[in-house]
Amino acid sequence: RILITNVPGDYVQINSGLGHATPLNIVVLPVMFEEETKAVIELASFQRFSPTHLTFLEQLTESIGIVLNSIEANSRTEALLQQSQKMAMELQNQQEELQQTNEELEEKARLLADQNTAVERKNQEVEIAKQSLEEKAAQLSQTSKYKSEFLANMSHELRTPLNSLLLLSQQLRDNPEQNLTEKQVEYARTIFASGNDLLNLINDILDLSKIESGTVTADIGEVALAELSSFVEQTFRHIAEDKKLEFLIELDNELLSAIYTDERRVKQILKNLLSNAFKFTAQGHVILKVGPVTHGWGSDNLSLNKAETVVAFAVSDSGIGIEMEKQRVIFEAFQQADGTTSRKYGGTGLGLAISRELARLLGGEIVLQSSPGKGSVFILYLPQRYQVETVTNIYLRPAGESFASADADLLRMGSTEARLSRPHPSTLEMEVGNSGHNDDSGAFTPLMLVTETLEDDRASIQPGDRLMLIIEDDPAFAGVLRDFAHERGFKALIAMQGHTALMLARQYRPDAITLDIQLPDMSGWAILDNLKHEAATRHIPVHIISAEGEDDRSRKLGALAWILKPVDSTDLHKSFARMEDFLARKMKNLLVVEDQPEECNRIVELIGNEDINITTAATGAEALAALKQTRFDCMVLDLELPDTNGFEVIEEIKKDLSLRTLPIIVYTARDLTQAEETRLKKVIKSVIVKDVRSPERLLDEVTLFLHQVEADLPEFKRKILEQVRKTDPMLAGKKILIVDDDVRNIFSLTAVLERHRMEIYSAENGKDAIILLKKTPNIEMVLMDVMMPEMDGYETMREIRKLARFRSLPIISLTAKAMKGDRKKCIEAGASDYITKPVNTEQLLSLLRVWLYR
Repeated sequence: RILITNVPGDYVQINSGLGHATPLNIVVLPVMFEEETKAVIELASFQRFSPTHLTFLEQLTESIGIVLNSIEANSRTEALLQQSQKMAMELQNQQEELQQTNEELEEKARLLADQNTAVERKNQEVEIAKQSLEEKAAQLSQTSKYKSEFLANMSHELRTPLNSLLLLSQQLRDNPEQNLTEKQVEYARTIFASGNDLLNLINDILDLSKIESGTVTADIGEVALAELSSFVEQTFRHIAEDKKLEFLIELDNELLSAIYTDERRVKQILKNLLSNAFKFTAQGHVILKVGPVTHGWGSDNLSLNKAETVVAFAVSDSGIGIEMEKQRVIFEAFQQADGTTSRKYGGTGLGLAISRELARLLGGEIVLQSSPGKGSVFILYLPQRYQVETVTNIYLRPAGESFASADADLLRMGSTEARLSRPHPSTLEMEVGNSGHNDDSGAFTPLMLVTETLEDDRASIQPGDRLMLIIEDDPAFAGVLRDFAHERGFKALIAMQGHTALMLARQYRPDAITLDIQLPDMSGWAILDNLKHEAATRHIPVHIISAEGEDDRSRKLGALAWILKPVDSTDLHKSFARMEDFLARKMKNLLVVEDQPEECNRIVELIGNEDINITTAATGAEALAALKQTRFDCMVLDLELPDTNGFEVIEEIKKDLSLRTLPIIVYTARDLTQAEETRLKKVIKSVIVKDVRSPERLLDEVTLFLHQVEADLPEFKRKILEQVRKTDPMLAGKKILIVDDDVRNIFSLTAVLERHRMEIYSAENGKDAIILLKKTPNIEMVLMDVMMPEMDGYETMREIRKLARFRSLPIISLTAKAMKGDRKKCIEAGASDYITKPVNTEQLLSLLRVWLYR
């Protein structure tokens, strides 16, 4: 309540029909009902409101509040009543409609019941069919498992006798003792070639199995078409001349210089197609035409339809031709147009089947046009830039990083659709899976590995170009080295894997090589060893740039220099400057320190060549004075000198930082004692010391460290080097244990290794091998066969690694299965390295040298 006693004159007036005046009092009263304000009453009076008036008014407002609330409630009740009546009428109408709908639903329910009965009957039929399909799928899975096991076992059973055949026939072919007649050597060559033919057939069957299982490999990079043309010319020209056939290679003028695809696979397909063309053509011609096309392939080939440019490789011949009904059959495995026992042409019928699947892998296809008696045209269509279309389970990672088991877990996360188009070579590797796991049976998980390399200069190499091969799996650093090479006037080749590097080195014969030791597929030491034991590449200067390595070891193996990662631009400039200086100096300086004139003359006569400037010294003082005046590339040192001994000369050289990289060959008439060898190794850590015990070995060592081109040497020196390399002094006296259940393999491997004066022990099972290891001191390496009865190679290696004294013992695993995952299984079981049967002798010797050095 608000009571105003002195009302301002201008606030409010009390009006009547006759007049108006200002009130004396005003009272404002709330009308309440249950603590809620329903209204407000304002009263004005010419007299003062007495307490009685105010009490009355307060009581009156309570009654008014009750009345107002009642009026409001009655109004709501009336409205609700009207609404209820309206809804009742609507509800009655809806009930009538619902009754009608219910009648319709009852009719439909009867129809649904009939339909449900029919569906249940069909579901039972589907369930029976599903069970039948599951049974067939299980049978197929089991069949696939048996097939994989069969192929693995057959590979082993075929490769095992082939291993002995190839190894022993190679020994006879090489005729190391020079005690066979020319005809006997020719017989051995024939046996060796036939064994290789059988090995190629086994590899074809395994290739077909991998394709059928969905496991394929594509190494994508730039492929120069001129290089493909040269490969075809070199491979088939002599065949054309022997058969007196016209052989033409035609490249379209509008054709781009290169395509981006898998070079090895394209060569394999072209080799298959051209081999068939020559085989089935007795007279006339064989022509390879290469050019861009806009049509001709199947209309549903998405890769070709979406490619900016399609390149056609057309192989045409004037041979026997193929009947229409046989044209589809010849692309099936083990099928030929003439498969009868009286057929004129041999073969397995695998070549075209493999070629067709490889073409599909590369996003292309093969089309045949032929008629009997008029020849055939096989056309390989490929996109100019390789594309991957609609693949599943994509995992991208930096190039060169190996796939670990964790990566396999990523592939188990389910199937996700994706599209990836590659307009140019990149630095990515991609693992693609159609299924997300490996089953317990060990069956293949369908996977495809696509490796792409950095862009380099192989498509633009011209005669006379200075060429550098960069072997580096880090794409960023490889790009830096490529740019440095360009600044110095070199064309650059880039290899991010070891096997690619060796292939490029043999093919291009670069002027210089940079080498990383840590590579995804093989050790850089093995690459260096291969390069320096091959006549065509041993002269190439190799500069090691790696986070792993040893300066001393690298120089002993023939490297020009070594720097440690990470490197800065100053180090690279110095490295490239040294390489350029070495290449620019055509004359190499050699210092021979020998006090016996006759012996010194023999050395000079043996080593001397038009590209070597030889300085001789008879005393240690003369040698040190010559070293201060002239920059030498190599030094031959006798330990017995009139004024001092070789040890003191080496110590003086070590004190001079400018001479610490000088290769030194210790050439002494007497055998070094163990104590002397230990002393040399102790005082000389950055200088190369080799114990050369024959003039022939001296020639081999000098040509290695002077990086002489063997082809430029006189013929008699080349023959000396060829004979020297038939035995390797680094392997002499080493104790090797061969573990194999097949005595033929033990015999053949022993024959190869004993030629290098190695001491061989053998065991025919895992248990005997462990017993022999324990009781035989100083065994330095184990060659372990994988497939053996009772205790196989995997278990044997695990047991050996459990013994503390053998945890660092090099073990090279030998397997004839050569199936997917074998290498990984061997390494996980404890193997140091892995090699497949039939054993490649040079590869085995290279692995022995690398691991025995460690």
